[in-house]
Amino acid sequence: MSATSSTPTPTPTSAPTSTSASYVPAGASGAAEPRARFRDLVAAEWIKLRSLRSTFIAYGATALAVLAFNGGTAYDTYNYWGMRDAADRAGFIEDGIALQHAFTVNGAMVMVLALGVMGALAVIGEYGTGTIRTTFAAVPARRSVMAAKAVVVAGITTVFGVFVAGASFALTQAILGARDVGVPIGHPGALTVVVASALLAPVCALAGLALGAVIRHTAATMTATVAVLVLLPLVFTDGRRWSAVISHALPTEAWIRLTEADHSRTAFPWTASGAWTVYAVWALAAAVLAVLSVHRRDQ
Repeated sequence: MSATSSTPTPTPTSAPTSTSASYVPAGASGAAEPRARFRDLVAAEWIKLRSLRSTFIAYGATALAVLAFNGGTAYDTYNYWGMRDAADRAGFIEDGIALQHAFTVNGAMVMVLALGVMGALAVIGEYGTGTIRTTFAAVPARRSVMAAKAVVVAGITTVFGVFVAGASFALTQAILGARDVGVPIGHPGALTVVVASALLAPVCALAGLALGAVIRHTAATMTATVAVLVLLPLVFTDGRRWSAVISHALPTEAWIRLTEADHSRTAFPWTASGAWTVYAVWALAAAVLAVLSVHRRDQ
């Protein structure tokens, strides 16, 4: 009897189902990170600035120093008013001396120097500690970061300038008013003095920011800031035309032109619109220079 060997038939199994799910490394998100909005960058720069205790100390000390210089000059006039001759007392307001007391040259120089330094510190502080690399790693759009810095610096220094110029005008005219030689804000030229003095702060701060973004070293930046904002106006005078042209292109000389009562005594007089243009050009050029300087450099 022949036996037939039967081979068991294999039971069909279902083929493994392949999924098309892509592999995502741990810690990575499937969607691309959204780009930081500019207002978020501005908010971040504002947080950086106000989180430093030295910021409020520096601005507070500068405000007190400026008010002390201006108020001290007005009080000196009040105290020694009786020693002036009749002609000086009669022409005190007409000659614009009351407005010169509203914001003195000494007070302006203190603000120019202090605000230029504080504008520079807004950027060289990060370069000095190396945290600028962390900032650029988090936000690769370097120019946007620097533009946000410029916006914050311009904003806070404008508010500072408005406060100091307004407080100085109120203080000095109140002191002079005790001798009946104070002027109101509606007096011809008074508002110009206040606005020009207020806007001098952001112009100098942005200039310091630009120098800090380009030089990136504390000592060299401080030296350059003093040289550009304080020493250059002393080097170039109105004695010759070429020197007068350079002098008129400096922000401190523009402030003097806007606040000076008699500006026709110079050999090469210039217009108030030219002085306002100097303000605008310096602020815009400084902001552009600061933004462009970080395009390919982070150290």
